[in-house]
Amino acid sequence: MRVNFVLSEVATGLRRNLTMTVAMILTTAISLGLMGTGLLIAGMISEMKEIYYDKVQVSIFLADDVTDEQRTAIQTELEQSPEVANFIYESKDEAYERFQQQFSQQPELVENTPADALPESFRVELVNPERYPVIAEAFPNGQNGVDQVRDEGDFLDRLFSLLNGARNATIAVAVIQALAALLLISNTIQLAAFNRRNETNIMRLVGASRWYTQLPFILEAAFAGLIGGLLAAGGLILTKVLFVDRTLAGPIKAGIIPQIEWSSIVQNSLIVSGVGVALAGVAAYVTLRLYVRL
Repeated sequence: MRVNFVLSEVATGLRRNLTMTVAMILTTAISLGLMGTGLLIAGMISEMKEIYYDKVQVSIFLADDVTDEQRTAIQTELEQSPEVANFIYESKDEAYERFQQQFSQQPELVENTPADALPESFRVELVNPERYPVIAEAFPNGQNGVDQVRDEGDFLDRLFSLLNGARNATIAVAVIQALAALLLISNTIQLAAFNRRNETNIMRLVGASRWYTQLPFILEAAFAGLIGGLLAAGGLILTKVLFVDRTLAGPIKAGIIPQIEWSSIVQNSLIVSGVGVALAGVAAYVTLRLYVRL
C-alpha cells in the first residue's frame, strides 16, 4: 500500500509540473550527453596515443634531384648511427601506393594527386624518439640530397594537444550544463513541495516520517534524471551510427583513427544514466533538507 502511494505521488508530481519536468529532463540530457561525448573523445585519444606513439618515426624526405651516391651515403650513415633502431627506404611508387591505401575512401583526392607527387624517403625508428635533433643535425635540410627531415612526434604532440583541448572544452560545457540542471532540479523540487504542502503537512500530523514525505520528491527527480540519462545514451548511439560509422568511415578503415566500439557506447551510456539518477536524486535530497520543511 505504501509503495503504491509513493508511486502515485511521484506520478502526480510529474503531471503537475510537466513543463518544469521536461525542462529538467532536457537540461540533464544535454549535460550528460556532453559528458558522454567527452568520455568517448578521451577513450579515443588514449587509443590513438597507444597506436601512434609506438610507431613514431623520423621521416627523411629526399629531394627530387637526389643522386644514387647521395642516397647510398644517407643509407650508410643510418646503418652506422647508434641513434637508429631501424629504418626502411620508401620509393616514390611505394609512397604513392601507401597514399592510395590510406585514402581509398576519398577517390577524388587520390585521382587529383599525381603518382610522382610524393617524395621518396627513409622512415627512421629511433632508439630514443626524444633524440630527434641528432638526426636533424646529421641530415640538414636542403643538403646532400635531403629535402626535409620531419619528426612525426612533434606533429602528434600538436594533434593530441588539439584533441585534448576539444575534450576539455566539451567537459567544461557539460559541467556548466550540469550546474544549470542542478539549479533547475532544486527550483522544481521547491515548487513541487510548495504546491503539495497541505498534503505533506497532513501526512506529518498523522505520523508519517520526514523521510517518507520526502521520498516522492526524490524519486521524481531521480526519474527525470534517468530519462535524461537515457536520452543522452540515445544521443551517443545516434552519434556513432550517423556520424562516426558514416562520416569517419574512411579514416577508420585506413587506420588513421580508432573505431569506437559498441562496448564503449554501452559503458558510457550506463555511466551517464547512473550519473543522471545520482545527480538528480542528491540535488533533490539536499534541496529538501536545506530549503524545504516537510
